[in-house]
Amino acid sequence: MDNREEVREFLTSRRAKITPERAGLPSGPRRRVPGLRRSEVAALADMSVEYYAKLERGNLAGVSPAVLEAVARVLQLDDAERAHLLNLAHAADGSDALTRRPRHRTSQRWTPHRSLQWTLDAITAGPAFVRNGRLDILAANPLARAFHADVYASPGNQANLARFIFLDPASHSFFPDWDTFADAAVAILHTEAGRNPHDKDLHDLVGELCTRSDEFRTRWGAHNVRNHGTGTKRFHHQVVGDLTLAYEGLEMAAEPGLTLTIYTAEPGSPSAEALALLASWAATHEADLAPNTLSTP
Repeated sequence: MDNREEVREFLTSRRAKITPERAGLPSGPRRRVPGLRRSEVAALADMSVEYYAKLERGNLAGVSPAVLEAVARVLQLDDAERAHLLNLAHAADGSDALTRRPRHRTSQRWTPHRSLQWTLDAITAGPAFVRNGRLDILAANPLARAFHADVYASPGNQANLARFIFLDPASHSFFPDWDTFADAAVAILHTEAGRNPHDKDLHDLVGELCTRSDEFRTRWGAHNVRNHGTGTKRFHHQVVGDLTLAYEGLEMAAEPGLTLTIYTAEPGSPSAEALALLASWAATHEADLAPNTLSTP
């Protein structure tokens, strides 16, 4: 994945979002570009136009933290966008210290440590699963496998949530707020691309989705990133119907780059009753559900 291109398009797209009014500048007549001009960003960041233009051409190698912070301040980047800019700079320097992940594709099949699977299986109140930054489901408890039955149903999805969202029509039923999930999925993939631009599997996934899905291609071109830690989501499961679930996404210290996600329902709510029903269904259909180790991290 071309780091320079990602840097260029990310900075350009963020600059286009900042109007002169938001930056405290007069708008003036005859503006030919959306958002700020390069010269305005450079002036506000206290650097030369030539130097900022070099950054926006994609050259972040060797750029100091102070310069990155100045650019982030002027472009009014949120926490996720600031982290993405830092990740892009680390990648431009050729440093993997931030992510500590392998650069190249590996043929080794990733298997959760026994204690991790025990931990997942001990969570019985809600779906719990481990995913990587490509949105591959790598390990899950029985309730999560039942919950994601539609994701596992198509072998072509390869237990990948992004493929399911953009290539499987069943996703529109499973996710009542489909656009929100689609936006989040692309933002997570963009964040991963910034952290790990040499991931061949990610490159292949993005290429596949850009080729096969107009919805994905349009969102990918927006270069949005986001943190995905906690919140509430709505689902419609083919067996138990509508659910409103809270979720927590926990970064795994022992496995950098992997996230443990746990869904829970409000105690005593209809969604809690639906999860209990789903757990009962899963207990009788476990043999039909997909295995919980499906990809490399």
